Amino acid sequence: MDELEASVAAFLTACGRELEHPDLRGTPTRVARLWREQFLDGYGLDPAQILGDLVHGEGDNELVVVRQIPCHGMCPHHLMPWVGHATLAYLPDVALVGFGRLADLVRCFTHRLTLHERACNEIADALMEGLGARGSACVITATHNCLNVPEDKHGTHVVASSYRGAFKTRTDLQAQLRP
Repeated sequence: MDELEASVAAFLTACGRELEHPDLRGTPTRVARLWREQFLDGYGLDPAQILGDLVHGEGDNELVVVRQIPCHGMCPHHLMPWVGHATLAYLPDVALVGFGRLADLVRCFTHRLTLHERACNEIADALMEGLGARGSACVITATHNCLNVPEDKHGTHVVASSYRGAFKTRTDLQAQLRP
């Protein structure tokens, strides 16, 4: 049993649960695998590498928007997941990137112990730095389990947004990000 599995086992034991109960057999292994593959794998991804395979445009590209990129993260305050969709946008200078790379960039910054708002900031910054964009934006709409568990807050949606470059002052560009 590795350290993460042992920690999950210790947590369950501390909660008064018997690890040999039929419902809990194998749980430490499953939880450790889930955390490694779905909640912490973003730490092993490099935004510069993700955005490294650029296509050089003609310099006349106006706006690129990719909507409804599925995403999830883990709240560092409660260790509970949040789940939602990201919309990314950028104003290219001369560099373009494949749309799939944008989804990979979202995964890079959301599959970490991170605040929803911080992930937006990091994604918008990476677009500016990695693409040399004239502007970038990231909007993530999500439901947070730390809000959904209390019964009086079920269904609450949180929207976080980050605007860089031209997106900071151009409301016409910001309007392109609204559903």
